[in-house]
Amino acid sequence: MQDFVHIPLGAPIPDCPHAVSCSLPTMAAVRGYEEKDPAVTRSLETGYPRFVIHPFARQLGAELARKHRLGGRTLWLASSRSMAAALLGHLKDAGVAAEPFERDGVSGVSHPDSPEVALRAKLYLQNIGGFLSSREAEDRLVAMGLSPLPRAEEAFAGDARAEVLRALLPLFEAAGEADILLANSGMNAVHAAFRAVNQVQASRGRTRWVQLGWLYLDTIAILKKHTAVAADYIHVAEMLDLGVLERVLEAQGERIAGVMAEVPSNPLVQTPDVARLAALCRSHKVKLVLDTSIASAFSVDCLPHCDLVVNSLTKYTGSDGDVIAGIVVVNSGLPDAASLRRAAAAAIEPPYARDLARLAAQIGHTGEVLSRIEESTPRVAAFLASHPAVTSAFWALEQRSRANFEAIARRPGATGGVISFSVRGKLEAFYDRLRLPKGPSFGMRTTLICPFMYLAHYDLVTSAEGRAQLEANGLDPELLRLCVGTEPVEEIIGALREALEGL
Repeated sequence: MQDFVHIPLGAPIPDCPHAVSCSLPTMAAVRGYEEKDPAVTRSLETGYPRFVIHPFARQLGAELARKHRLGGRTLWLASSRSMAAALLGHLKDAGVAAEPFERDGVSGVSHPDSPEVALRAKLYLQNIGGFLSSREAEDRLVAMGLSPLPRAEEAFAGDARAEVLRALLPLFEAAGEADILLANSGMNAVHAAFRAVNQVQASRGRTRWVQLGWLYLDTIAILKKHTAVAADYIHVAEMLDLGVLERVLEAQGERIAGVMAEVPSNPLVQTPDVARLAALCRSHKVKLVLDTSIASAFSVDCLPHCDLVVNSLTKYTGSDGDVIAGIVVVNSGLPDAASLRRAAAAAIEPPYARDLARLAAQIGHTGEVLSRIEESTPRVAAFLASHPAVTSAFWALEQRSRANFEAIARRPGATGGVISFSVRGKLEAFYDRLRLPKGPSFGMRTTLICPFMYLAHYDLVTSAEGRAQLEANGLDPELLRLCVGTEPVEEIIGALREALEGL
């Protein structure tokens, strides 16, 4: 078992300056990370880019604040001038004395130092993918003479956008090149799709959104925070029995703008009957947005069924684990396609040039990477499902929704690599002993595991009311999310077996 060795707390995964994950090797580290314990946070060299401000961005922000005499104020660096303007409006709506910042080629917002205001600003940028790219921050530091030249990395030398589109176009028969919009992150793609649907549907009196099933935390945040009033957010917990959704649409269909669903869902890897879901939405003139990130748009074909597909290209496509990006894809054959395309394009934050070049260098390997991951995933899932110390295991071909998933799979065995599972006894005993890389994100060449509910919903797992809410939605607060990588499957299973012994 040579593939897996202990990765120290806070070390980047992979070992490079722009890594999208970092090692949280024990449950104590996970708790310390969530509680902002200095003993943990000072060890973090990096983190998931929408949650942890990259060291390059922190250094750049500190230098700009010093240079432009912003003492007593907190400076946030945004991905663009338009994103900075949106953050400014968000803070001013809350009565904050925020000011625009436009210096040295960087856009941002400053406000008087305040932990509460800083949290509001951070969550806004986190939820919708608005932070300055780490590579752009690095380039600004180099230009200012504050950093050496970037470490060498493989980057596409030609037209990176054209190369990415070349790889994506064959996946979407109902879309042309103009219908595939590149975003700086998967969450920014989700937000752009949400805004596009709102813009098209608002004049028709449609302002409500349905969250189908349990979605990723920032998608939930967008639906809750960016709808106008509380009644505009509707959560339909049951995604496998669409009868509940059907009744909601029959009662409120004329007010509903869109339905947001993940196919499969995160973290339970469940798939609804997508064809029936699409028929229900179309019969009520409701726009359907499907997020295919868990298994990848390279493995599932959903655009024929929906108005918009969103997908994180950080997962599986940026498989080296050092770049974030996303896409919105418009179904050009459905009503309002042109309006949705214009509105999404206006709302989206495009990738920074160096990020796009890095993505273009990796995207051609997606098929090979997925093939290796998907060859191993059934064996790992079977091992976990049969182990006496594992109480539940979920993956794309889990029996309850297997037929639904196979109906949208691009080929037999196209499952992605995500498996969620729970273990008997204390989570800590298993997690701390496990030798697999441990940190946020998924869809990398590197196998990666995390206590997903602790990282995504720490506020819920640490209160009796929150745990009850999770359990009411079929979510074990102790649920682990594993994404199989390209290492030898025997090594992955061996590490899991070793940690499960004695539970």
